[in-house]
Amino acid sequence: MATILADRGLARGDRVAVHLSNRIEFIDLFIACVRSGLVIVPVNVLYREREVAHIVGDSAPSLCVTAGADSHLFPAGAPVVDVAQLSRDAERATSMAMDGSSAPGDPAAIVYTSGTTGRSKGAVLSYGNIAANTRNLLDCWRITAADRYLAVLPLFHVHGLANGVCCWLASGCRMRLTARFEAERSAGWFREFRPTLFYGVPTIYVRLLDLPRDEAREIGAGMRLFVSGSAPLPAQVFDTFRARFGHAILERYGMSETLMLTSNPYDGERLAGTVGFALPGISLEIRGSEGARLDPGETGQVHVRGPNVFGGYWRNPVATGAALQDGWFATGDLGSLDDSGRLTLRGRASDLIISGGFNIYPREIEELLLEQSGVHEAAVVGAPDSRRGEVPVAYVVADADVNLDALRERCSRSLASFKTPRAVIRLASLPRNALGKVQKHLLPFTRLP
Repeated sequence: MATILADRGLARGDRVAVHLSNRIEFIDLFIACVRSGLVIVPVNVLYREREVAHIVGDSAPSLCVTAGADSHLFPAGAPVVDVAQLSRDAERATSMAMDGSSAPGDPAAIVYTSGTTGRSKGAVLSYGNIAANTRNLLDCWRITAADRYLAVLPLFHVHGLANGVCCWLASGCRMRLTARFEAERSAGWFREFRPTLFYGVPTIYVRLLDLPRDEAREIGAGMRLFVSGSAPLPAQVFDTFRARFGHAILERYGMSETLMLTSNPYDGERLAGTVGFALPGISLEIRGSEGARLDPGETGQVHVRGPNVFGGYWRNPVATGAALQDGWFATGDLGSLDDSGRLTLRGRASDLIISGGFNIYPREIEELLLEQSGVHEAAVVGAPDSRRGEVPVAYVVADADVNLDALRERCSRSLASFKTPRAVIRLASLPRNALGKVQKHLLPFTRLP
């Protein structure tokens, strides 16, 4: 594959956009780029023409690889090639001596953020960033050649690529790659492959809870570690999963710009609702609105630094300057530390609701709603209010017999009056991205009385 890319005129530093679902060719391309000093640009396969055009226009790739049926998603004039043709060419290619001498600071990947607050930005991850992340996960999660990793997460996301594929490559463990997570096939995968290591997102763990109890117990008996990330794991899912599978899911915290930042301990207590401690070599601070470091128990924006933190956004010095100052990255996430250094996230800073001068953290309300019988999903956002500036509004996915007025009354009994949702609205589903993170900016706006 590296030979074919070189034959097409690609040279060190050129970008290769890869728009593919999980398949062996994705991994071939990733390794070929690493060995050739090319920069891989993973593209979410759920993106449509407008989103793909933005990434192609911004990253200016020398080659765009996709399945032939999806070539129409790319703008006219883009250097698109069908992955099937590329694979046929690679099978006939002779071997070549590859450089493989990239420095730690050289760019390895440009990963585009989900763009919840505007057009997505390309986070430039270096070889050093990826190596530091891989080393930390192998050490902290005890990943070895003896493991068997069931890979169900999309490779176009850092969770599947940097955490999954890179840990597989570095450890020498065995991996089974699936095209996507399919709940109806999952029990068969666990039974046939007998994995010891599994990475998932909360929506996947919710689906696994639908398995019969005897199958859940059998799966758990062969597993070593379940990891969850990319979105908050509800405490109810954590507790139910432990009861059925016999495993406390290890929740961790990371971002496209930083890879993994914190993790609950491999040995020791894993607390539901927390994302654990800073990984080795990573510094973490909670800062207030004026930039001052806050004390344990106080909520503010999470700031981090370490060898895992990216160097900036691709061709976007303004965004880079706003996010990176003196080596510290402002994550945009709200959180608090306890006296032992364990981090609890409170939501995105952009999600913070200020009502009548009071700060409201949506996750506190969401967790209360999720504790109620029949409520499966919950999201809380701020709605404009003429008197208070904004007020919380809750969206829930709930069984038909769940009374929405009763949910609001339950909130009023358990929370301060200013935190009680002005309205509770039922939806068939919450808008989510490919990794299961709720896209609150896509919730239908409701004008309140």
